[in-house]
Amino acid sequence: MKTICKFLLVVLFGISINHVFAQHIPVYNFEEFEPILHQENDTTYVINFWATWCIPCVKELPEFEKVNLKFQSQKFKMILVSLDFKSQIENTVIPFIKENKIQSEVVLLSDPNANSWINKVNKDWTGSIPVTIIYNKNFYFFREGTMNFNEINQIITKNLIK
Repeated sequence: MKTICKFLLVVLFGISINHVFAQHIPVYNFEEFEPILHQENDTTYVINFWATWCIPCVKELPEFEKVNLKFQSQKFKMILVSLDFKSQIENTVIPFIKENKIQSEVVLLSDPNANSWINKVNKDWTGSIPVTIIYNKNFYFFREGTMNFNEINQIITKNLIK
């Protein structure tokens, strides 16, 4: 009996440890994701569309991580929206996140008909990445192209709801 209890304890402990270290990335189609673009509360949202294969995206991610660290204790939420293929989560996206120590929330937008939803994100979006949206109930900013810490910080600082 003691052996069975020890075995179960080891198995349960192992499952718990694996769960703690396992990275989970929610996968959304556009219909599921769209409400994230239209929150009307006291939080300032930074939403960055990127992919592991996009060199400018990868280059700017550390800038977003610095911003996330600076504002994480305020009414602020950073969401990094990966446009990688759903089939790449385990072998590409999760290892990338771990290797680059990404702490921001990461979700994957898996909706292959981008032509049907790109203009719903922003009418000026041509479809290229990276793309950043910064908004709250009083403010909206859209940029297609890279951003750096100072630019993001200045926009958030000026428009953060206190």
